[in-house]
Amino acid sequence: MADGARLPAGLALPAHGAAGLADVLPGVAVALGVPVRRGDLPADPLDLVAALAGARRVAVLLVDGLGAQLVAGHPAQAPVLTALDSPAGVLSAPFPSTTPVSLTTLGTGLPPGSHGVLGFVTEVPGTGRTLNHVQWRDDPDPELWQARPTVFEQAAAAGVTCSVVAPHAFATSGLTRAAYRGAEYVPAVSAGDLVAGMLDRLWEGRRSLVYGYTADLDLTGHVRGVDSAAWRAQLRQVDRLVEQLVAGLPADGVLLVTADHGMVDVPAATRLDTSTIDGLADGVRLLTGEPRARYVHAEPGAADDVLATWRAVLGDRAWVLSRAEAFDAGLFGAVDAGLADRVGDVLALARGSWALLDSGTEPHAAGLRAFHGSLTPAELDIPLLAARGRALR
Repeated sequence: MADGARLPAGLALPAHGAAGLADVLPGVAVALGVPVRRGDLPADPLDLVAALAGARRVAVLLVDGLGAQLVAGHPAQAPVLTALDSPAGVLSAPFPSTTPVSLTTLGTGLPPGSHGVLGFVTEVPGTGRTLNHVQWRDDPDPELWQARPTVFEQAAAAGVTCSVVAPHAFATSGLTRAAYRGAEYVPAVSAGDLVAGMLDRLWEGRRSLVYGYTADLDLTGHVRGVDSAAWRAQLRQVDRLVEQLVAGLPADGVLLVTADHGMVDVPAATRLDTSTIDGLADGVRLLTGEPRARYVHAEPGAADDVLATWRAVLGDRAWVLSRAEAFDAGLFGAVDAGLADRVGDVLALARGSWALLDSGTEPHAAGLRAFHGSLTPAELDIPLLAARGRALR
């Protein structure tokens, strides 16, 4: 790690090729007899072969926003989740700990520096435009922006029937094409439809891999906060959904439950509006990222001055580092050629419960209660939980 990029207290580095979200689907594929290509990373660092022994049908449910610390802190609201096995312990989300980065990491089995989805909002280099990966459709072309093969493509080529059951609104999105190509997309219109669709697809083919996604817990956390009655009630709904999936598993099936990130409440006292602070706009041509993982794009020749200013102004409220320092620290894993300019010249990563808002470009964020994206354990730690079908118990 470069001098000046020493990890501050309270932050953690994401795992790459050890025990991270990127390792889940490759581990499943190996257990189903599929060789996966991951460059220099091991095929199955989680050693899921033992946990999935005898399974021919594997369902992976990703609950958006279900951080490991949130599960552990709410056993009364999540008795089913609490009782599930944990075959690999707590895993690490990638950085930034945000949905489009994590979903692409899951689908490709690769760290962000390899697949190229490097933030919630990033610059499209050379165009003067930004890309919100959640609102993405077909510009830029998803198969060029994220050109690596997915685990679904590799598994399907080996004869595994692959399906994705997720909200109908995302069926043709750019993110779906980048992260899930190779799998048949089954649109779901409700939580019940998600359960029914996942269980139905598990019966397809001699070997099956079914991935399901639900976003309501994350949305509730953002709008109401993770310390709210609404969030706890929604967690009970998630627990019931998992209970239904476990009850419906085929005898030779396994359910894995994981998440894309955790979440932290951000009170009014730890919110900074960067657009109103003297000096922070000097030399800056563009802000991207999100409130807890802010990317600062400097005017030509101004990067060093911007870095010094943001460090001085933010102090211990954020870890401020240059792009080169972030790459050297391994935040994104090894970064492929041609992808570096998608990240800002300067990164400001929130510490504690701070958030770096920008009312000029993100006015909606001021109304949210909770955020994620940075490197605190509350955001990075995610669960990997397992339930086995009757014949495998």
